[in-house]
Formats: sequence, C-alpha cells, structure tokens
Amino acid sequence: MASPTPEAREAADLLMRRYDHVPPEEADVVVALGGDGLMLQVLHRFMNDPKPIYGMNRGTVGFLMNEFREDALPERLEATKRSTIHPMTMVATDTEGRSHTARAINEVYMLRQTHQTAKLKVSVDDHVRLPELIADGILAATPAGSTAYNLSVGGPILPLNAQLMALTPISAFRPRRWRGALLPNHARIRIDVIDATYRPVAAVADHTEFRRVCTVETWLDHATSLVLLHDPGHSLEERILREQFG
Repeated sequence: MASPTPEAREAADLLMRRYDHVPPEEADVVVALGGDGLMLQVLHRFMNDPKPIYGMNRGTVGFLMNEFREDALPERLEATKRSTIHPMTMVATDTEGRSHTARAINEVYMLRQTHQTAKLKVSVDDHVRLPELIADGILAATPAGSTAYNLSVGGPILPLNAQLMALTPISAFRPRRWRGALLPNHARIRIDVIDATYRPVAAVADHTEFRRVCTVETWLDHATSLVLLHDPGHSLEERILREQFG
C-alpha cells in the first residue's frame, strides 16, 4: 500500500515489479510506503482485522517507518522485530445528545472551537480530579503516540512498554501550574465540557473529528493488538528511547 505521492508510487511500482504480491486484504504482511500519516491510515484500515505492518519511509519524518531499500525485501521481513500497540477508544456525546465512537492510534484530544478558552472537568475512573481546567484543550496519548502531538504540547515521552497513558493540557490557563498526569493504562478518562453552548469544543481521535461535544470518555482498548514490524536495531521501542535523548 502506498500514499499517492510520486515518491511512494514510484517505490510501489519498483517493488511490485520485483516481488510477488497480493491485495492487502489477502496478505500475511502489509508493506506500507509513505510517511507516518499513511502508517496511521493503514493501521486504522486493518483495525478490525489486524495484520503486521512493515512501513518504509517515502514521506517526511517517518518516525514509524523503516528505511526504504529495494533489495532483499523478503529477507528483511523475516528478520524484523515486532512491536505491539493498542488503540484508544473514544466515545463523544455532542450537545444534541448524539453519541459518536472513534479509535485512535496516537491520541484523543479536545480543542476549543472559538476565540474563547475551553472550560473542562476532568475525571479519572469516576473520580473528579480537576473540577475546572481552563485551557485551549486537553490530550490523552498512548505510548506510541506520546512522541507526536503530545510531545509538541509539552507532554512526556513514554516508553512503548510502559503501562501508562499521558494526560496533557493544551495551553493551560488555570490551574497554571498543572502540567498533566501519567495514568495507568487501564484508567478510564472522562472530560465534561463546562458551558458547551457558549464555549464550544471539538473532540478528535487521530484524524476523526466531532464538533460541539459536551462529554468525552476514552480508554485503552486492550482487546485490539496492532503489530508494527521494524528492522533490527530500529524498533519502535529504540526510536522512542532515542527521542528522549534528543
């Protein structure tokens, strides 16, 4: 599978001329050619029928990808190391009372829709932990997603095998000193929007967005396991560890 960019399409043509291949739905391993955005799309596509995904970078950053090389693809696949990740489930209720469900590989976040800051109540496992957070928003990230948007807003990098989730404010105004929390990966997070009519908030799970929400619940889906394949010495665990040292 390849992104629509010229670089990715050229790489796909090279590999398909050289190696036997089948449609992705019939494959034992899916080879994804592109950047991290394509990898997220492929993981979402096979969420209900997980297949090992081996990505090769034909995009920009390519944090989740391996180096692109045309040679010895079957041998590389045989030598790969497996990284297992779990997605988050998000259930959002909007101001019309409608319920929306989506899943995220990286993060679930809530963000103000207008010039007014959001007012949010934060609960963990049915206990109110912050009666009022005034901020641009809030973000919950998986270990695999902790180096993405979470890191950009000042959240911690989590090792891939950490039994944790990161809960990070986005531009917090009050309480000004709150920098977020590390939660056990079995925790259930609920965010209630205070004054959702006059301070509208959107909820996003990776690339799926719902607007004018009043409550969001999210948790890690341990029943779904997604497998990424990486070349020896370039595992996702190693990349996340390196990221912590700059």
